[in-house]
Amino acid sequence: MKDSFLVTGGARLTGSVRVSGAKNSVLKLMSAAMLAEGTTTLTNCPEIADVPYMAEVLRGLGCRVELDGSVVRIHVPAQVESNADFDAVRQFRASVAVLGPLTARCLRAQVALPGGDAIGNRPLDMHQSGLEKLGATTRIEHGCVVAEAERLRGADIKLDFPSVGATENILTAAVLAEGVTVLDNAAREPEIVDLCHMLNQMGAQIEGAGSNTITVTGVDRLHPTEHEVVGDRIVAGTWAYAAAMTQGDITVGGIDPQHLHLVLEKLKLAGAHVETYPSGFRVVQSGYPTAVDYQTLPFPGFPTDLQPMAIALCVVSEGMSVITENIFESRFRFVDEMMRLGADASIDGHHVVIRGRRELSSAPVWSSDIRAGVGLVLAGLVADGTTEVHDVYHIDRGYPGFVETMRQLGADIERKVGDEGR
Repeated sequence: MKDSFLVTGGARLTGSVRVSGAKNSVLKLMSAAMLAEGTTTLTNCPEIADVPYMAEVLRGLGCRVELDGSVVRIHVPAQVESNADFDAVRQFRASVAVLGPLTARCLRAQVALPGGDAIGNRPLDMHQSGLEKLGATTRIEHGCVVAEAERLRGADIKLDFPSVGATENILTAAVLAEGVTVLDNAAREPEIVDLCHMLNQMGAQIEGAGSNTITVTGVDRLHPTEHEVVGDRIVAGTWAYAAAMTQGDITVGGIDPQHLHLVLEKLKLAGAHVETYPSGFRVVQSGYPTAVDYQTLPFPGFPTDLQPMAIALCVVSEGMSVITENIFESRFRFVDEMMRLGADASIDGHHVVIRGRRELSSAPVWSSDIRAGVGLVLAGLVADGTTEVHDVYHIDRGYPGFVETMRQLGADIERKVGDEGR
């Protein structure tokens, strides 16, 4: 038996919380550290399960990694190994981020096809195509993606879709390639900007981060650096939705509110009062929220990682909502769990139609991924009785001190330790 959360509904969440660095950034920054011999130090790192997982991947490649609370030190040798084995990689999707740095440093990379959340198909075709345009040959062999090159050269690359992962792997390979790489239809997420910022601190020459077109002028070598990880906009958005769900009042710090501009605008449409500050925001919800439609899109659109929280809010809003998922085809699989709690929802392809109701009823539910698990916890906050959320190891991968923060804000929640945790 794995750990679960027991969530008793009825509490109004209030107070202040500060978010740490972004899960969707720190793991890619750890991988990028391999581009330079020496010690790179990352600060403001989230204390989540995926950080030691990535540390194990890097150790398997010959690095020495020290985890000291919110500080991660990565000691990179003159020669790194090129084979990221299955045991280290299989636990989480972000491990594929080592593909670009290994191709650049070793001119060869063998990375086991990664595991991770069950939210839909995430193929590596754009990663491979980008590396091939830079001069590598790639193939899938014995459960691994393999990239090999005699040398890398800059190229004009246009992505079919602004994939975050493909953008990251192409960037981290292009920084050490000969000549100029122009990446068109690049991802624009704040985590991409954070990666480019650190690479430039290491001596890379990258222009256009945060826009559709990124230009990389290759350099001979990079040097180690110290870098503060950007604040986690998904965790920050989670607390914003927790305020709206419970008719609460939560102030969130450690985040640029512009990274959540559309998210906060949607909450205003739902009836919340939102104030923004240079490094945070406040969300106050008085009365029942109003139904709002959502569709997930790449940044600056509404983030797919906050879609489960948006669904949780719509379930208890007045009126009908339509939520459209444009990124991951299996992200709606948790809606069946919401229906266990009494949600009035129906799935039609990549749409969910929700008719809001004022109260949910407690039930045992199961997490299928990080964000789905948190969406179910938020729903449990407004259900009568006690809801048991199972498979919460997913949540541990993305939210540092989740139970402690929830209790600090007034939630009635506790961890039930399963046999595996004893």
